[in-house]
Amino acid sequence: MAKIFPFRAYRYSPRAGDPGRLVTQPYDKITPEMQERYFSLSAYNLAHVIRGRSGPADTAADNVYTRAARYLEDWIASGILVQDSQPSLFAYFQKFQVEAPTGPVTHLRKGLIALGAVEDYSEGSVYRHELTHSGPKRDRLELLRHTRAHFGQLFLVYDDPKLEMDGWLDLAAENDPITCVNDEYGAEHTLWPISSPDVVATMQRLLAPRKLLIADGHHRYETALAFRNEHPNLPGARMVMMTLVNMRSPGLVILPTHRVVGNLAGFDSAGMLREAGAFFQVEELASLEALEDRLRRTRPEQIVLGGVFRGDRRFFAFVTDNPERRLDVAVLHEVLLGRVLGLSEEAVRDEKNIRYLRGFHEAARQIQQPGTQAVFFLNPVRIEQVADVAFSGGVMPQKSTDFYPKLLSGLTIYRIED
Repeated sequence: MAKIFPFRAYRYSPRAGDPGRLVTQPYDKITPEMQERYFSLSAYNLAHVIRGRSGPADTAADNVYTRAARYLEDWIASGILVQDSQPSLFAYFQKFQVEAPTGPVTHLRKGLIALGAVEDYSEGSVYRHELTHSGPKRDRLELLRHTRAHFGQLFLVYDDPKLEMDGWLDLAAENDPITCVNDEYGAEHTLWPISSPDVVATMQRLLAPRKLLIADGHHRYETALAFRNEHPNLPGARMVMMTLVNMRSPGLVILPTHRVVGNLAGFDSAGMLREAGAFFQVEELASLEALEDRLRRTRPEQIVLGGVFRGDRRFFAFVTDNPERRLDVAVLHEVLLGRVLGLSEEAVRDEKNIRYLRGFHEAARQIQQPGTQAVFFLNPVRIEQVADVAFSGGVMPQKSTDFYPKLLSGLTIYRIED
């Protein structure tokens, strides 16, 4: 059963200033350049807490984690962050645009912010679709130990074919919002509280029979699990803040994440193309636009992967039948990256010879960068495919999904209290 709860969120007060200068992208999406910009926007920007600067003078008593805890305590004490007077759920809508062949298309994704029960995967309520790595979990666990707070929501999806929850969210959105901000990518984020005990109970009842699938936030969910296990007598540690979205929602968009490969010893594009011919029909396209169109025209029973190579002005599509409905990204990793190029799972996991980029044309431009030898293009995975893998107990290759846009951190904060 999916167990959700309202909570008394901490939120930025008017004293903190413009919310658009305070909230951030999730911690793992904050580049050094973004970090500097966030720091310059406001002394109260959440990046000071979730992505603080470390330095050579750091000590056990003064480091990025202890400073984060001091920021949180100081902001609460000075009224920069204020706790809501009553427990609430929150309707969280994101309005955004995605490029399409005919031009930008506007989408609206409707989510519900709530506390969710932290449960082991074996209990059959929460499912993952990715494996996690120890480094990010160590970092987030240290931050959680020092601050005892969750600053961004995990992103989970559930299946509601009748769109019942969406109807209740629409009702909440008829009121005046408490927050509305635009992020650096042009997405609009709007928040409404849901405090009526009757409405909260209805939402809890509607979600109770649903399975929950982690879309984004695997590392933070497993960090919450670890913290719960460290503090078995702390009731608040048994919950984590999450945004729940119906997987049937037309606003649920998954973008492809393309692969940029480089610095491989003995890389030979001609030899790679010959070897790939044993697994794929290799089609040569006239232009990058033609390759993009070929990917778009992939039939359900096909896999089509795109590729461009250093020193070769041609554009290629790697095509194969797919009667078993395998994931494009799994075939790319197993066949082209593994068997043909000889990239080990460890090299892929540690990103030794591979980088991941969202935009098709941005990825294509990387072929001109020093060290880049190949760029491989993918179609986006469908949410049904993600669910099939996760609910059957499987996992997908690293960076298989890019749920867009990301959930902003700092809209609501859940502080674990004794």
